[in-house]
Amino acid sequence: MAFLWLKALHILLVTAWFAGLFYLPRIYVNMAQPQDTATMHVLTGMAHRLYRFMLPLAILTILTGFGLYLYFGIGKGMGWIHAKITLVAGLALYHWYCGRLLQRFKAGENQRSHVYYRWFNEIPVLMLFLVLILVVLKPF
Repeated sequence: MAFLWLKALHILLVTAWFAGLFYLPRIYVNMAQPQDTATMHVLTGMAHRLYRFMLPLAILTILTGFGLYLYFGIGKGMGWIHAKITLVAGLALYHWYCGRLLQRFKAGENQRSHVYYRWFNEIPVLMLFLVLILVVLKPF
């Protein structure tokens, strides 16, 4: 029964973390376009609060995932779990880079266009697709 509770918690945390990974770069799209000072202040505040909200979700997602792997043996000895862990590490780096971008916006040092952030926003979609394929199909 503990396995099912941990699995349900992991899925919930993944969903919440990805909501932030999908939305934060979308805020950056708007921040990269010319804005008045008041609007930029509001967008920066939104992005800051969202990033702070996402961080514990990311940590708990990774911890529950490792709990499923280490305690319950999900994927042990199978190649797909190593690919999944690699993708999750990539997502953690993406999350970290979102924080770096936020710091640049706060400092008024953004060098990228809104088009860049529109493409940047698609990375977690691709990563989620790949992780789901690995988890559901277990291709190797």
